[in-house]
Amino acid sequence: MKKLLTILFAAVCISSSANAQAKDSVLTSGGKLKPEQAIMDVRHYTIALNLDFKDRTIDGYTAIDVIMAKPTNVLLFDLMDTYKVKSVLVNGKKQAFGYKNNLITVNLDKELPVGKASVKVFYDGKPHVARRPPWDDGFTWTQDSTGHQWMAITAEGAGGKLYYPCKDHPSDEPNEGVDMMITVPKDLVVAGPGLLKDVKRHGETATYHWKTNYTINNYSILFNVGDYKVFSRPFTTVDGTKTTVQFYVLKEHADKAEHFLDVFEKTIHEQEKYFGEYPFAKEKIAMVETPHLGMEHQTMVAYGNKFRYTKIGGQDYDWLMHHEFGHEWWGNKVTAKDWADYWIHEGICSFGDALYTREFEGEAAYNKIFQHSIFGIQNNLPVVQHPDMDEEAAYINDIYSKGAFFMHTLRYVMGDSTFFPALKKFVTSPQYTYDNLVNTNDVEQFFTKAAGRDLKPLFNLYLRTTDKLEIHVQALPGNKYLVQLQNISIPLPLDIATDAGTKRVMVDSKGVKIESKTLPVIDPEVFYIKKLIIE
Repeated sequence: MKKLLTILFAAVCISSSANAQAKDSVLTSGGKLKPEQAIMDVRHYTIALNLDFKDRTIDGYTAIDVIMAKPTNVLLFDLMDTYKVKSVLVNGKKQAFGYKNNLITVNLDKELPVGKASVKVFYDGKPHVARRPPWDDGFTWTQDSTGHQWMAITAEGAGGKLYYPCKDHPSDEPNEGVDMMITVPKDLVVAGPGLLKDVKRHGETATYHWKTNYTINNYSILFNVGDYKVFSRPFTTVDGTKTTVQFYVLKEHADKAEHFLDVFEKTIHEQEKYFGEYPFAKEKIAMVETPHLGMEHQTMVAYGNKFRYTKIGGQDYDWLMHHEFGHEWWGNKVTAKDWADYWIHEGICSFGDALYTREFEGEAAYNKIFQHSIFGIQNNLPVVQHPDMDEEAAYINDIYSKGAFFMHTLRYVMGDSTFFPALKKFVTSPQYTYDNLVNTNDVEQFFTKAAGRDLKPLFNLYLRTTDKLEIHVQALPGNKYLVQLQNISIPLPLDIATDAGTKRVMVDSKGVKIESKTLPVIDPEVFYIKKLIIE
């Protein structure tokens, strides 16, 4: 949700990194994969840190388990250079290293062979402070209204290098998960990804051990700290898996937790209807209250919308809860391997927000969302620009608005009986989920096969160009009109309203003739981003 720029599907306006700090190249991730990192497959991170709230510092280590595809004399890890790196161990042995330009370069005393290796980096220092989270990344050190310390991390743009050494590229996630051991003052609670394995108390501090066994993107490898009270309920997924739904809420807002969970459960059931079982049911379903607006952190979604509900279908609804939770499927389970393809996260997730309205208010209300949102589509750049993009360049408004509208169009073109089963099949298929990262070509090929017809021209038009579907309407003698598609090579269904009513017809470049005493209205419900040429 980092740069949502228009109010779309009841979503918030988010500016596109207007301040100078967010323009810093340090605060973006991805881009061209470095050769030294291309041969390295990250398998697991262990992050053990002590937090000093007075000095706003962290101190500890990160261990990185990797598999090397080729022998090497150099290892390269990303870490913002606001820290002091004290030592680096490779397979338990200290190694020489350099640390500048936000990179740790480990110069091995002998060649590291193909196969498994373990790297352990000890470091301390002051993390970068977020100026305007979640739109700007960093640590937020603050207090709740009762005076308790409250800390949050946002890292979608900057990536994990914000506070731990990592391979800062979306194409590689730790396949064997993450262990986090976070030490804080004893009166505070750490909320993290996965399962809480134990809490060890020692004097004035407590260490929380969080563990996830799932593949996880590096900007979700983080934690929040506060004066939390945990509310839990048993939950049975759509496939019958027993799990737990939780809310880590500030104690001062504990009276709001039960209703929050009521709203949350309704959202979970609705998302499962369209996208299948919650993806991380072996661990937990959870949200944590944060001082920033929110973010899609895996199994511990950040929530800061301050319980501001709206009504859909006469019942309380929280747009932020729904959108960020939707990323558990689109972003966390289905993950793009390049920032260039992040419309798969944001566009399909935003389309999913509209499905909530469809579910509880019907088709007309759903259609109105897209009839309104089309005016927010900017079309300045293609949704999918070019490979090897970084996050800052990729996160344009249209990956949300136009990406969602494309899914709306795709649904119309394929028809509900084909589209909805295909959508669920994609997000529940092992070929496209968890360890198996995807790109736009994967989505295109899958839906083309499901539709039983070539959809590449439609994907190209919407996602790889800024063109609109051009529809030519030519008046003919005898109250007749010729309707043609001009810039796409495949026939498409088209609703045409005449004096006799609305009829759906297949139209191609040759066109169809329509009889009407009045000028036909093309695509009256707005299923296409289009340009009408009438003569």
